[in-house]
Formats: sequence, C-alpha cells, structure tokens
Amino acid sequence: MSKKTVTFGEIMLRLAPEGYYRFVQAQSYGATYGGGEANVAVSLANYGLDSAFVTKLPAHEIGQAGINSLRQFGVDTSNIVRGGERVGIYFLEKGASQRPSKVIYDRAGSSIAEAAEDDFDWDKIFGDADWFHFTGITPALGDNVAKICLQACKKAKEKGITISCDLNYRNKLWSKEKAGEVMGELCQYVDVCIANEEDAGDVFGIKAADTDVTTGKVNHEGYKEVARELADRFGFKKVAITLRESLSANDNNWAAMLYCGGEYYFSKKYTMHIVDRVGGGDSFGAGLIYASLSDMDPQESIEFAVAASCLKHSIEGDFNQVSVGEVKKLAGGDASGRVQR
Repeated sequence: MSKKTVTFGEIMLRLAPEGYYRFVQAQSYGATYGGGEANVAVSLANYGLDSAFVTKLPAHEIGQAGINSLRQFGVDTSNIVRGGERVGIYFLEKGASQRPSKVIYDRAGSSIAEAAEDDFDWDKIFGDADWFHFTGITPALGDNVAKICLQACKKAKEKGITISCDLNYRNKLWSKEKAGEVMGELCQYVDVCIANEEDAGDVFGIKAADTDVTTGKVNHEGYKEVARELADRFGFKKVAITLRESLSANDNNWAAMLYCGGEYYFSKKYTMHIVDRVGGGDSFGAGLIYASLSDMDPQESIEFAVAASCLKHSIEGDFNQVSVGEVKKLAGGDASGRVQR
C-alpha cells in the first residue's frame, strides 16, 4: 500500500529494571526507546506503510541510538531535526498482581521540549502525506511545542491530510484545565479522535455514566454518549475509545468502540495476561489508522485495532512488533495461542 503517514512527538530512552524488580531493588536497567507517536510509526511501518516520524534529538550518540531504533523497523527518520542537549528519559517499574506499574519522567529540557517553530518545515515534511498523527502528550511538553503542533495541524488541514489525535492525558505533564484549553484548540483540526476510558473526562469533562475504572467497572453503553458528545463538539468524523477493565496489573479485559457515521461499533472483548502494557494505546491507534487507510469497514476497523493492541500487550518494549497477518488471524477469531508449526 502506497500510503504515507507522518507522526510527530517525542521518543525517549526507556530504562527499566529486569523483570518485576522494583526501582529500589534494581542493580541494572535495560535500555530501549519508545514514545507515543514513535510507537505508532513503528507499527505502521511493520504493516507495510510508508511511515515517517518527526522529532528533535541531540546530535550525539544517545540521540543517534534513538534514531537507529526506528530505522531498524523501516521508519523514515529523514525529517528528524538534530540539536539540543538531551534525550528525554522515562523509568518504568512493571507492576504485578495488585501492585500497579509506575513511571518516573526525566524529560525536562529535552531537545523536543525546547524546540522552536522554525525547526520544522511542514510543507516539506508533509510532501505527499496522506495521514498525520500526534497525541496529547506532545503539546503537554510546553507552550512552544503546543504551538508547533498547531502549526502542523494547520498545514496538514491546508493540504487535505487526514489528522488523528490520541488525547493521551498525562497528569504528570500538565493540569486538566491546561489540557482542556490547549487540546480544545488543536481538536478543531482533528478528523479522528482516539481516547481511552478516562481521557475524555480528564481533558474535556465528558464522562461515561456508571463507570469506575479503579474497580474495573466500565459501562460500555455510557461511552456512546461520550463519543457522540465529542463528535458534536469538535466535528470529528470518527471517535474511537478503548475500554480497559483492569482486573489486576497482569490481567485486563480489553475492547473498544468506534463511533462513525452516526453509528456505534463495538469490538469483541479479549481477556489478556499482560507482558508489557506500555504502548498498548499506541498500538490501538496505529491499528485504526492502518484499517482506515486500507478502507476496512467500521466493524473490521475496530476489530483490527483491538486485536493489534491485544497482541502488543504480549510483547516487551514500547513497539508493537507484529504483522498484518498476525493481527487479522486474531481478529478473525483465532485466540488460542497454540504453537504454530
């Protein structure tokens, strides 16, 4: 498929203790790379699309290692700007049973957080692009980065490029009030809105009735109203909401809903035993983008996106390293996990 996608955001160095060790137990840390929009770019490249990732990274070896982590999957890194002093870092402690996972950020002053609007030539970057994707994490890095996101959205809209945004609220980066203000402006340009079961409430105050994510109670019907209200407020063509029922840190039920053309489409539900949940939402977003660009119908699209994300929860690291064939097999009903010989 000759479709070109562009994603924009921050790729970070991920440092994580081995297995399920806690930070205070760790004697060493495994080093990998990841970040919301970078994770989407890798998924789309694995699905065979022309996938480009845009960011700013320092011109030293750690920055280069981040670029190399994308190149190995065929992601186009040619428009990554070099400059600044540091790569953002996040530390991940994996949860188990009733102990939740924890993330500690060390990303202040990263190259992308200090980027300027004139660092990026969006006319050149978008070229013959068909789709632009960003998340709510990126504008949360600073007012300057929010302005860059707005600049990109305006240029993409001018060129007739489809724009998707995963709301991805992070309370360690900004307040709900600030998120609502900034994302409210950016969402005026967005065609496809992606959210989890909490994002719409956190960012825009739109909440599903009879839902309590801390107890694992998610009222699927309540999200119909959430999706409709989001679409009515911003003019989204599609709204996709992931529906996670957290039974424990290791075991979740996983499904999603798509609102499109005034109709609601619910996926099947998977019961997952989790290896690594970081990047789960990004793999869902990438699955939905691929399905949309492949002209799948709405039910096929939501089934493909949920199956892609379900598989990601079984893979270590941020990146979803699966093929279209593997996703379609699961979406088609083969969830046995039996050995393939």
